[in-house]
Amino acid sequence: MLKTLRQIARIGVASEPPPAPDPSLLSAEQLHAELWRILGRALCLRMVDAGSCNACELEVQALGNPYYNIEGLGIRFVASPRHADVLLVSGPVGRNMEQALRRTWAAMPDPKRVVAIGDCAACGGVFGTSYACHGGAARVIPVDVTIPGCPPSPTQLLRGILAAAGARPS
Repeated sequence: MLKTLRQIARIGVASEPPPAPDPSLLSAEQLHAELWRILGRALCLRMVDAGSCNACELEVQALGNPYYNIEGLGIRFVASPRHADVLLVSGPVGRNMEQALRRTWAAMPDPKRVVAIGDCAACGGVFGTSYACHGGAARVIPVDVTIPGCPPSPTQLLRGILAAAGARPS
């Protein structure tokens, strides 16, 4: 144990410096003010998994961790599409999910905004179109913003959500 402590004292702290903040993202205060200017309230999201592998859902879930903290920025997930401002769609739209996706979109109040997350929701990805799959979400409902990637990073997701909400990154 003493040998290990001496080595630590001799070498010092050996770690990487923290990453610099992304300058293209708005600060928390600017983002909150912009969302209140556009909507007058919090931005509410509804997520629909139309048949994905769950990689995109894991990245969306990362938005809730302390690093991104979207709840603190005034962006939250809701259980009902009737309360949602933005619909997030992931995965290629399977034939069995077509009706559910259309009903979810129809239940949303106007103005409706739809964000296709990942390559599968954008164009069908590796699944394409087949007897069991329609392909991208745009073949079933109108899509406002498409976020490419397999899966897209949480930063890309946040940029796409802000683009759909109308917030302009500085």
